[in-house]
Amino acid sequence: MTTYLFPPPPVAAVPVRGHAGLFPVNRLFFVGRNYHAHAVEMGKPVDKSVERPFYFTKAAQTLARSGATTPYPSETANYHFEMELVLAIGKPGFRVKAEDAHEIIYGYAAGLDMTRRDLQLVARDKGRPWDTGKDIEEGSVCSEIVPMESVVVDHGAIALEVNGATKQSSDVNKLIWNIREIIADLSTYYHLQPGDLIYTGTPEGVGAVLPGDRITGRVEGVAEVALQVGPAE
Repeated sequence: MTTYLFPPPPVAAVPVRGHAGLFPVNRLFFVGRNYHAHAVEMGKPVDKSVERPFYFTKAAQTLARSGATTPYPSETANYHFEMELVLAIGKPGFRVKAEDAHEIIYGYAAGLDMTRRDLQLVARDKGRPWDTGKDIEEGSVCSEIVPMESVVVDHGAIALEVNGATKQSSDVNKLIWNIREIIADLSTYYHLQPGDLIYTGTPEGVGAVLPGDRITGRVEGVAEVALQVGPAE
């Protein structure tokens, strides 16, 4: 029997629609600037003809379930929402061909990539890692996983509201790199594993929230996600 000096952290997990068991989360991958209009609003247009997708990661311990109340994070004055379609991996895959990408899909969710935008931009402009801007405690919000095995989602409205006012409104068909392309490219770097979640990018309209704000978002045909921003600690 293995003993530890202190209790290890619990397994990060989210509910699965229609199942009593939870989806254990392995890794969190995020695709950067994957909608043209968002890339432009961030001042970094994307030319798919000469670029590949880029990614960042967050610790699984940053996961928060939809409906949670999370504190306004420390060391920021510009806390942003980013609404995303989340892809859940259900089978191992390495160097997966785009035409075979559907074979490792378990399902999808709606998610929020919460961001200390001020810290992210300072790091970006200085050529430094984005960790303090992105890897935020309880800053990776995820709805329940909706089982959709082998289904490739290639369209559907994606939208977000803050206190009932629409801030983001687009369609998944505007992804620069689609689901098949994301799986094929990311799996050249990593052996994708069951439990991996891939946040596929956010459309334009990102913006700041304050303590007391309520964020709600949805991906058509998939799920809804919600977050209450609590007071700073």
